[in-house]
This record gives sequence, C-alpha cells and structure tokens, in this order.
Amino acid sequence: MARTSTMTAGPADTVEAAAPRAPFWTLRRRDALAGYLFVAPQLLGVALFVLMPLALVGWYSLHEWNVLAGSFDYVGDGNYRALLEDPDLPGVLGATALFSAGLVVLNLSLALLLAVLLNQRLHGMTVFRALFFSPVVVSLVAWTIVWGFLLQKDGGINGILAVFGVTGPNWLRGEATAMLSVIVVQVFKNVGLNMVLFLAALQTVPRDLYEAARIEGAGRFAQFRRITLPLISPTILLTSIITIVGSLQVFAQIAVLTQGGPGISTTVLVYYLYQQAFQFHAFGYGSALAVLLFAIVAVLTFAQWQLRRRWVFHES
Repeated sequence: MARTSTMTAGPADTVEAAAPRAPFWTLRRRDALAGYLFVAPQLLGVALFVLMPLALVGWYSLHEWNVLAGSFDYVGDGNYRALLEDPDLPGVLGATALFSAGLVVLNLSLALLLAVLLNQRLHGMTVFRALFFSPVVVSLVAWTIVWGFLLQKDGGINGILAVFGVTGPNWLRGEATAMLSVIVVQVFKNVGLNMVLFLAALQTVPRDLYEAARIEGAGRFAQFRRITLPLISPTILLTSIITIVGSLQVFAQIAVLTQGGPGISTTVLVYYLYQQAFQFHAFGYGSALAVLLFAIVAVLTFAQWQLRRRWVFHES
C-alpha cells in the first residue's frame, strides 16, 4: 500500500495574493493640487506684498531708524509713547476725520441721487451714465493738477464767479475753504464708481413691489424709504466700507493741491506719515503712524461689519 505523505506548507511556500495598492494621484488629490496651483500666485502675492510688509512695519515701529545717520536702534514702545506726546497729532486726526466724514456723506448721497435719476427709462441715459463715470478712469494726478489750476485765485472757478459779480477766494490757501475744496475734488473723481454700484443694485429691485405699493397708496418717498433703501442696503454697506477705507488712504490729492496746508488744516494721517518718514527721515515714527492707521481702518471696518445686522436687509 503506497504511503502518501502530506506536507504542511510554510510561510515561504505560501503565495498570498497581494491587495492592489490605491494609486497616489487620485482624482480628489489631482483636483486639490489644481486648486492650490490656481490660488498659489494670489497667496504668494498676499504673503509678499501684504503680510510681509505688515510684519516689517510692526518691526520697524519698535526701532528708531534714521537712514541718513545709518542708525537702527531698538526703542521698544518709544515711538508709540511719542504718538501720545505729539502736539500735531490731534490736529492731524481731526483733519482726517473731517475729510473722511465729508467725503463719505457727499459721495454716497450724490452717488445714490445720480443712480436714482439715471435709473429712469429715458432716451440718452446711457450717455449721462458714461459722462458721470468717466472721471473714475482719468488719471488721479492729472485730474488733481487740472483742479489745482481751476481752484487758484485767478483760476477758472473764480472766473465763472466773476461773471456773476462774485469775488471768489483763494480756495486752496484759505483755512475755511482748503479742506472743502479737497473733498469736492475727491467726490467728483470717485462718485461715478459708487453711482454704478447703486445703479446695478437699483435694477435688481423687483418692479412688482413698487406697483403693489402704488396700489396701497404709498408715495414716491415712502416707496424709496420702505422698498428701495432696504433692498439696496447690502450695496450701501459695500460702498460705505470702500469709501471710508479710501478716504483714510488719501494722499495724492493733498500732496498736489495743498501740501497739507494752510498750516496743518489739510494734513491727513497718510500725508503726515509721509512727512515723518520721507521728509524728516523718521522711519520708526512713520511706521508707528502706519500701525495707527491700520488699527483705525480695521476698527472702523469691523464696526461696520458688526452693525450690518441692524440695517442691512438680508442680514436681519
């Protein structure tokens, strides 16, 4: 009788089917990589031109840096204590607040008024829209230089007033008129941008709401207050933030028109920063002023964003 021997297979003799490994470049990872590559230039730009300058400004504000003397000394909070002791800073902040308040009120009011008027379905409205928007695309420096000539004592504005027997002042050299002149020049320059934004918002308001309001006996003012303003309130929030931030960063108009004068009546914070850093070469103190400006812009923007729930229609 033949014997058959059974042998138990050991680990070396056992061949197990290896489970297939999942590919590394899955569809999800390829999509993620494509997304990162698309946003990489923007992220790199933000890191190099926003975050890094912010960090450097904060670092420089802790030092006394004089380029001409070649000194770069750590002073801690010395520059910030100098802010509290600066006798000119209250006047500078007052001029900044006056300019911002005047610009925001006049710009938003005039832009909304123009948008309401140009929202009418009449012939020729496209021409007027282009006419009011055209200053936005004009070079800021060229626009300011032209207005500088017009606002001189013997300039075009006073020439027009002389036709009616009115003697105009030297608009850019009088303390009572210099700030008003700068505000008006800036309003005329940028009112077209907010006008276009308001116009786009007005065209999204359903006409059925106005018809229902007219049937109920609501007048034009009631329709504007109860329908138009609530429905375009998100755009009002956007334009107010843009206008306030822009008003706090004004520089070219002051530099070309008044150079901060007469006295410091038109010296806003950005122009004062420029004077301290690039005229008096106090880069450390100028950096501290830049940090103060950043804090003011951040606080105002945050405050507007928090208050939006009280008056923005879609946030309530």
